[in-house]
Amino acid sequence: TLPHFMEEPDDAYIIKSNPIVLRCKAMPAMQIFFKCNGEWVHQNEHVSEESMDETTGLKVREVFINVTRQQVEDFHGPEDYWCQCVAWSHLGTSKSRKASVRIAYLRKNFEQDPQGKEVPIEGMIVLHCRPPEGVPAAEVEWLKNEEPIDSNLDENIDTRADHNLIIRQARLSDSGNYTCMAANIVAKRRSMSATVVVYVDGNWEVWSEWSVCSPECEHLRVRECIAPAPRNGGKYCEGLSQESENCTEGLCIQGSHVLSRCIIQLHCTLYNTVTNCLIHFISPGNSLLLNSSMQPDLTVSRTYSGPICLQDPMDKELMTESSLFNPLSDIKVKVQSSFMVSLGVTERAEYHGKAHSGTFPHGNARGFGTIQARNKAAYIQNLSSISTRNELKTTAIFGHLGGRLVVPNTGVSLLVPHGAIPEESSWEIYLAINPRESSLQPEGPDVLLGPEVTCGPSDVSVSSPFALTIPHCAEVNSEHWNIHLKKRTQQGKWEEVMSVEEETTSCYCLLDPYACHILLNSFGTYALIGEPISECAVRQLKVAVFGCLSCNSLDYNLRVYCMDNTPCAFQEVVLDERLQGGQLLDEPKLLHFKGNTFSLQISVLDIPPFLWRIKPFTACQEVPFSRVWCSNQKPLHCAFSLERYTPATTQLSCKICVRQVKGHEQILQIQTSILENERETIAFFAHDDSNFPAQMGAKAFKIPYSIRQRICATFDTPNAKGKDWQMLAQKNSISRNLSYFATQSSPSAVILDLWEARHQHDGDLDSLACALEEIGRTHSKISDMTETEIEEPDFNYSRQNGL
Repeated sequence: TLPHFMEEPDDAYIIKSNPIVLRCKAMPAMQIFFKCNGEWVHQNEHVSEESMDETTGLKVREVFINVTRQQVEDFHGPEDYWCQCVAWSHLGTSKSRKASVRIAYLRKNFEQDPQGKEVPIEGMIVLHCRPPEGVPAAEVEWLKNEEPIDSNLDENIDTRADHNLIIRQARLSDSGNYTCMAANIVAKRRSMSATVVVYVDGNWEVWSEWSVCSPECEHLRVRECIAPAPRNGGKYCEGLSQESENCTEGLCIQGSHVLSRCIIQLHCTLYNTVTNCLIHFISPGNSLLLNSSMQPDLTVSRTYSGPICLQDPMDKELMTESSLFNPLSDIKVKVQSSFMVSLGVTERAEYHGKAHSGTFPHGNARGFGTIQARNKAAYIQNLSSISTRNELKTTAIFGHLGGRLVVPNTGVSLLVPHGAIPEESSWEIYLAINPRESSLQPEGPDVLLGPEVTCGPSDVSVSSPFALTIPHCAEVNSEHWNIHLKKRTQQGKWEEVMSVEEETTSCYCLLDPYACHILLNSFGTYALIGEPISECAVRQLKVAVFGCLSCNSLDYNLRVYCMDNTPCAFQEVVLDERLQGGQLLDEPKLLHFKGNTFSLQISVLDIPPFLWRIKPFTACQEVPFSRVWCSNQKPLHCAFSLERYTPATTQLSCKICVRQVKGHEQILQIQTSILENERETIAFFAHDDSNFPAQMGAKAFKIPYSIRQRICATFDTPNAKGKDWQMLAQKNSISRNLSYFATQSSPSAVILDLWEARHQHDGDLDSLACALEEIGRTHSKISDMTETEIEEPDFNYSRQNGL
């Protein structure tokens, strides 16, 4: 009979650099050979086994071949790389099925990440996910708060629709952080997390009964926004929480005077213990004589300014340093929100308050009443700037062997290559982060994306570029940002060096997700400026909360910071908090703040009701967009004061919600002991490099100098097969502005310097060795290698020894 295939070759995938095995088994068969892409595989590459079928007595032959990654990469045809078996018997030949061989991979970036949403309760939630391109195609799994979602256990959730996650009717429990996971036989990838908030809008409860008629001939009624109360950022009820009206049909007379009232608004900015306020007088219809020389004007409002000293806000009186309030016979305070205080003014010491026309965005409206100034004032802490501090600086003496300077825990570093400084010469080189108040003041919507960094001295000349690393807070996207490098001149002015996307031979900028690595030939003061070119430009903010006991032992202070997502910005906050005795209460979170003019809201949620209470009307604060976007390296600081009902309470649990209106939101979970000796310490920095601020010579570099020389000798010489420094750049993800490297005496050396700057923390020598191996295998096929007189580095040996 003709040969019959008992086993045919299966489709296969090559993972990384591991070859795959194809096998065939046929009976009866005198010979079996593989044919790949229409060409016979050499006999020496076959492994054959022969046996006898016990039932039929026919000869059975089994054959194996290996297929390598290089063979698949070298094949360029109209279809995938394929192989099939051909078996011979006395009567003829038979052919097996064709088996395709493909290189398996999974790209790093998702084609579409899920986006955060705010959804009303019982609304539909649809999160889209398009996994990275891969072979074989990736399978998708969804996580909620890092736990897998099983749609089989919840009929309300569907994860089958084209990788998307659908929640048919949103519940409060569906709020959380959702992540799309993609995986195939090569790797797993995580998408950006999408925060879903299911919110509940308030509805008013019914009005209370009217109160009895007061001596001022008014009665009032109140209502609360609790039917239901707003949840998770839902809208507060619109309208008044309190109404009053005349209860004598306008016939009430106060002795010989008609009662006069006005509303006064204070817009305050807090600086330590002194608050500067703008006071806005608005008359509702009756005249108000501030002093004997002023005449009433009912058509316009007046604005006055003057300092108000807030000592201890719980125990001291509201005092003024000017005679601003002298003409007013009595002052009563009504807290309206975190940023506005209303004062009721009357001719009599007895006054029972009239509701202001404003509404309350958060909090319990029933507590809206007048408080005399000599009573304890409500604690209101506005967002303010924290103290400045001297520059951070590192210095060391550098010689011909080069080295590395690091400003500890800031992400700022300087790499001076081997040979950049002449032999028998040495220089004291310094690296410093300038004070927080940068001399560079961006114009318009432009923002300072990182610290202002100085390296020097300025008169040092180097023979090859040094690498300066500056952290930045931009979410890198050339469609949304135009990022520039600027340098300060000796006259103190700032001039543009280059745009990051610009092609130039004077310097080179490589923008990684969290840092910019710059190759320069002259020392000086440098800074990164971001020009947003769309409202989708994202400034990444780090949100952190610190806490400490106040002087009043029953109070506990929470301080929330919103700062640029750079290690140096966080370092400044940590140093300030150490001086104040603050403790980090939760791992800092990353907030994506868009340049779309929407403000930032910070609020305290889920305070244990019978253990703690927050000072009235301070549970939520709002910061204007311009203050956040144009902060110019000054961290925003928001303080909340919580009070224990009893000293026996030592545990605090609550949530801090930080969100941009119509944008990203982060929740910080507070679960801590307020007693210092019982607190759990949270690590501050991912890479603590405070022990090695300066490294000289070979210790500063990850790549051994001898191997570095061999790499440069190999790749600096152009090669017909393309194995030169351009291929080295490509394998290290450097594809832009290659003309810069072409002007260098050793392009490969500068490329490796850039690799050293990018990998100072991970030192990923294995990935570099893999890249060199791939290039080395290509070069090993050159038949005239002896004629080219190129000494090929032993990359396999190098990798076994760390590279």
